[in-house]
Amino acid sequence: MCGIVGYTGPKQCVEALLDGLGKLEYRGYDSAGIAVLDDGGITIRKSEGKLARLLELVGREPVAGTCGVGHTRWATHGRPSDANAHPHKAGAVAVVHNGIIENHQALKTRLKAKGRRFDSETDTEVISHLLDEYIQEGLSLAEATRRAAADLRGSYAFLAISDKEPGTIVGARLNCPMVVGVGDGEAFLASDLPPLLSHTREVLFLEDGEMVVAAPEGVHLTDFAGTPRIRKPQHIDWSPVMAEKGGYPHFMLKEIHEQPRGILDTLAGRMLPDSGDVFFETLPLPDETLKRLRKVVIVACGTSWHAGLVGKFMIEGLARLPAEVDLGSEYRYRDPVVERDTLCIPISQSGETADTLAGLREARGKGAVAISICNVVSSTIARESDGVIYTHAGPEIGVASTKAFTTQLVALYLLALHLASARGTLSKAGIASHLQELSELPRKIEDVLKREAVIAATARKFKDATDFLYLGRGISYPIALEGALKLKEISYVHAEGYPAGEMKHGPIALIDERMPVLVLCAQGETYEKTLSNFEEARTRGGRMIAVGTEGDTQLREKAEEVFLLPPCGRYARPILEVVPLQLLAYHMAVLKGTDVDQPRNLAKSVTVE
Repeated sequence: MCGIVGYTGPKQCVEALLDGLGKLEYRGYDSAGIAVLDDGGITIRKSEGKLARLLELVGREPVAGTCGVGHTRWATHGRPSDANAHPHKAGAVAVVHNGIIENHQALKTRLKAKGRRFDSETDTEVISHLLDEYIQEGLSLAEATRRAAADLRGSYAFLAISDKEPGTIVGARLNCPMVVGVGDGEAFLASDLPPLLSHTREVLFLEDGEMVVAAPEGVHLTDFAGTPRIRKPQHIDWSPVMAEKGGYPHFMLKEIHEQPRGILDTLAGRMLPDSGDVFFETLPLPDETLKRLRKVVIVACGTSWHAGLVGKFMIEGLARLPAEVDLGSEYRYRDPVVERDTLCIPISQSGETADTLAGLREARGKGAVAISICNVVSSTIARESDGVIYTHAGPEIGVASTKAFTTQLVALYLLALHLASARGTLSKAGIASHLQELSELPRKIEDVLKREAVIAATARKFKDATDFLYLGRGISYPIALEGALKLKEISYVHAEGYPAGEMKHGPIALIDERMPVLVLCAQGETYEKTLSNFEEARTRGGRMIAVGTEGDTQLREKAEEVFLLPPCGRYARPILEVVPLQLLAYHMAVLKGTDVDQPRNLAKSVTVE
């Protein structure tokens, strides 16, 4: 959720920095700050709270200079506070940073052994100390950044300035966005385009593993090894609405592509992969309460219900707690039995879904404790629960949920691991391996998104189909349901999700040479069984589309179309599998000319029963 900005050039930078931070307020944040470089060194102004407090501070204590960086922070490592707000300064260096440094504890230990003192609880401060350490050895800021990039593990975009190099900003990117605006003798840097567009329309988008050195005399790109990357700036000719959509033709496509960042933000500050620790600041239930739990009831609607179905596998498999999943619209009408020590988990993107709220009230009224999973802070469901896990997906404008769904799955995975830790069903080493899986997901989803052209071509091939069948087994079955729902919602094509093993008990009668059958057939515990179901549909003439794992030659030979995904573990797999299904539904809808972001008869937040 954090935002970064930077400016270097002939003008005073404070106004550009503060204006840029204002254009990033939509991301959500809890503190803000700027660092300005002048002849006397680096001056920092930062404050907990909204940007207005920073503006007041700068008004009382003005700062001047023509080179600086700024940041809006959503608390991850460390609570919201002035000390934890960015920028962070160590010696000659100040840094602003988005993302997660997964190995920050190990790096901090190493730096402390050298006498370094830390003033915050953040992972970001490690970067500033690393850079200063290397500058003290005689390296330039750019050389120090290359050395630091080799030390850092995780996902990040950061900007750094040094009082030893006036007028220079160095940035680096790995799995977090960064863009550079090129002006007349000036450069603007940011984590998103809106802060740049009032100053320049000539921009360079950094790619993963790239660095930028920006100074008034020019902008230079290299990879982390120092090899120059030569390319011309792109001209961005966007209307205000297009800028709001980030240049994407629809909010839905933008939100599909925002999933790596949404997952990063949902993970941030909640896990330490090295030690196998999971923690939630907004989850006040003590471990003693979690140990006593006998049953979990997940209540949700629509896409969130599909997330709950995946969550059942996670909670039962990892925490060894029996779990049931109910539709919010049905739960209270069956007079459910709520036993002592039952945990209710209502899931809602908006936190205002009427049916889910009714289910929460029914369960709590019968004695259950509740931990909600929501995307909107202080929503009704969040307020009425005993604890809440917020999915930091950011605003989701498209009615068909995408990034809210994947961040819900991440939140459920984390919750399952938290329960497993409290109940002693997994060792720290076991939890650490799952956290490593989670930390790798953003990169793997980025990899899938890079193959969008293949999925778009498949959509063109099947755009005239009137019916689709989606099949999956085990933890992938809910993803078949979700894929079918997405296709129905936005392309208005009839689609049915079904357990692959149940196909022969009915839906197989529908299969003929006109029926596309999409099978989730990634390698894992149900692979062989699913492959058998694939063959059953194929021999009936179905037009076979497979979602599998890289290196699977069998699927390539048998399927008409194949989407192959990076290998991953059982509980991370559904989070990865859903991405090509979202893209398929999106491109089918575009080809059919439907209103992708506002499909007919649907609303984003369903606040009526």
